[in-house]
Amino acid sequence: MEYFSTNHMAPHASLAEAVKKGLAPDKGLYMPERIDRLPDDFFRNIDSLDFHGIATRVACAFFDEDIPAGDIEKIVCDTLTFDTPVINVHDNIYSLELFHGPTLAFKDVGGRFMARMLSYFYGKEENGGKVTVIVATSGDTGSAVANGFLGVGGIDVIVLYPEGKVSMIQEKQFTTLGKNITALEVDGTFDDCQRLVKSAFMDKELNRKMTLTSANSINVARFLPQAFYYFNAYAQLKRAGKEKNLVFSVPSGNFGNITAGLIAWRMGLPVRRFIAANNRNDVFLDYLRTGIYTPRASVQTIANAMDVGDPSNFARVMDLYGNSAEAVRKDITGCSYTDDEIRKTIATVHDKYGYMLDPHGACGYQGLADSLSADETGVFLETAHPAKFKETVESAAGQEVKIPQRLMDFMKNEKKTIRISSSYDNFREYLESRI
Repeated sequence: MEYFSTNHMAPHASLAEAVKKGLAPDKGLYMPERIDRLPDDFFRNIDSLDFHGIATRVACAFFDEDIPAGDIEKIVCDTLTFDTPVINVHDNIYSLELFHGPTLAFKDVGGRFMARMLSYFYGKEENGGKVTVIVATSGDTGSAVANGFLGVGGIDVIVLYPEGKVSMIQEKQFTTLGKNITALEVDGTFDDCQRLVKSAFMDKELNRKMTLTSANSINVARFLPQAFYYFNAYAQLKRAGKEKNLVFSVPSGNFGNITAGLIAWRMGLPVRRFIAANNRNDVFLDYLRTGIYTPRASVQTIANAMDVGDPSNFARVMDLYGNSAEAVRKDITGCSYTDDEIRKTIATVHDKYGYMLDPHGACGYQGLADSLSADETGVFLETAHPAKFKETVESAAGQEVKIPQRLMDFMKNEKKTIRISSSYDNFREYLESRI
């Protein structure tokens, strides 16, 4: 299968090229040339399959023209060493818990899958390959990617993150690893970090000197595997007889997660609609209201992984819907919540139902609570363990959040970072110093 650029001004790329490049030469994002609908018998029997079986079948729909099925299965099994359980919070509202991986965040799925995909392609090169992965993070991407690539031969990882704008626990998960992982603390916002990454990809002279790729959701090997857990959620609900009229509410920052859900839908996953749940960074909600996309500077909130003012994957959403706001509105609704509203949701859900939300999951939950019909089953994505936002969650819920041992282990280690400005010249100078 070939992959095209959302800007439609670059040659089509093979899977290997799309994964290695990350971003197309015309600054567009790669998309698969087709999205095959899975056969009806897959959905009839999905409740009899385990997560590995489901994910392998979905992965093969995209990748088996380029990678043997046996190798895909191995990549899937190496990636998914944990489950993504669906938990009933109350009535017809369920939580899809995506924090059971090594870094306790949903990005463990895409990050680990991409690490293995890159290693697979570079390992097949005649003289071996050397690649530098550069990734911008507003929170959990950095830890998931860094831990997914930690110790992988031939791959160096550089994580850019905004100074003072990620939680201490998140920061510790990617600034303490060492080995082939380097953390750059940027004097700016996440949007500045993302701009630096994109500028590096577009720098032809720099790319002649070193091989660069990204592990943000701009990379097809990062965002496509996120479809796996939508199918897994459906299978679990089908076993419980709760799969009818399914609504997914997705905490949305860079929009990779909801884009993966939309692709799962195009592959035949029975879903009634999606909700894009935002914090105060609600440019997508404005788009739904006006039909005009107007990026703006991001605003810092307690749901920091969603602090994105110009979501990269908006281009993919537009491609799926032919740039039609009317078509988007038929399938996706939006909502946004202030910090005070997020805190209130965390407190209410804990007090009434005994379930602890993280700030991002709180946005997803409230999106369902505000709009779910009696005949619908709602699933919100709980994208990170509440302990990663310990102070915020404890303050809101009035209840101590126990820190899992995996997070405690990160907290013991010393932070190691390099501080840079938000100037591209400064970033480029640093990259060239590594050649």
